[in-house]
Amino acid sequence: MTSAERIPVVVVGGGQAGLAVGYYLQRARMPFVILEAGRRVGDSWRERWDSLRLFSPSFYDGLPGMRFPGPAFTWPTKDQMADYLEQYAGAFQLPVRFGARVTHIRRQDNGYLVQTTGGDFLAGQVVIAMSSYRAPRIPRFADQLDSGILQVHSHNYRNPAQLHPGPVLVVGAGNSGADIAMDLVATRPTWLAGREVGHIPFRIETPQARYLLVHAVRFVGHMVLTVDTPMGRKARPKMLHAATPLVRIKPRDLVKAGVQRVPRVTGAVHGKPQLEDGRVLEVSNVVWSTGYQQDWSWIDLPIFDANGEPRHEKGIVEEAPGFYFVGLHFQYSATSATVNGVGRDARRVVREIVGTGAGGAIMQPVSLRERRWKPAPLAAA
Repeated sequence: MTSAERIPVVVVGGGQAGLAVGYYLQRARMPFVILEAGRRVGDSWRERWDSLRLFSPSFYDGLPGMRFPGPAFTWPTKDQMADYLEQYAGAFQLPVRFGARVTHIRRQDNGYLVQTTGGDFLAGQVVIAMSSYRAPRIPRFADQLDSGILQVHSHNYRNPAQLHPGPVLVVGAGNSGADIAMDLVATRPTWLAGREVGHIPFRIETPQARYLLVHAVRFVGHMVLTVDTPMGRKARPKMLHAATPLVRIKPRDLVKAGVQRVPRVTGAVHGKPQLEDGRVLEVSNVVWSTGYQQDWSWIDLPIFDANGEPRHEKGIVEEAPGFYFVGLHFQYSATSATVNGVGRDARRVVREIVGTGAGGAIMQPVSLRERRWKPAPLAAA
């Protein structure tokens, strides 16, 4: 093994969670590095489908110390969010190492050895600031489909131009599946397969929703549904494993646009997808909007339960001193994995890292006025 670079804190992941952690570590004057597998900050957003927009308005899309540029009630595109994260890292001069995909973490020398594709690090403390859902989930029967049918997972879908001419079946009727089906139906016959997941009963972009419902929903998710409240503790198990209701698109929008709703796909017959009701569809393309598999196999520590979930208390792992998580689903509240929720969890974890004596002003967010820095305007949608 080559010699490892020694550093007090390693943050794994250069997305919104990792940058929020880095912001507070910078404020605490703690030496650290952020490891990012991509080539640029924000690439995990840039690589998603072209028409993607956030469900939260820009008013709630800023990280600690820097608001999201633009009017408060606009809904950013995925590229605008990516550019914002890149500007954020530059504005606070966060030390991000690119091309450093973490392949293994284990205990060593009273600390943690973090092995990456860009070199090894020996850290006293480690923060995992990324999702466990890294590998696209595709049904086993997918390889039974005819080789002439183009198959793509939503992770790799960008726009209709990458598909073959002809009908498409989108498998998975959650938010990503509904978005992609709406993206495709304008140019080809489109089926959307899967069970109904419910939907938000109001339009998030109407004036009424902007000034009342959006704030109310955010307040409930951020302040009421937490691990410290009876309501939050009761809701947490269901929210961790249940599909998220449709937020922007409603079932009637799909019908009006011409998307044909069908039952879930159960297998393949003669190389074609078969539905639960026995129908076999003639399609040229299949888009698997079937989510991701959880994978913590690269963390070689006894900190996971029987379901493969990390055991932690608000992101702090008692069984592995100096090991933390930020950005997990419902880590502390229903908003923990969202852009506007990671800051609070990051602050809590960094306070644990630097010790209770380093609280107070050092941990307060820096205002834009204090930094005397103005964010560049983001590209228009």
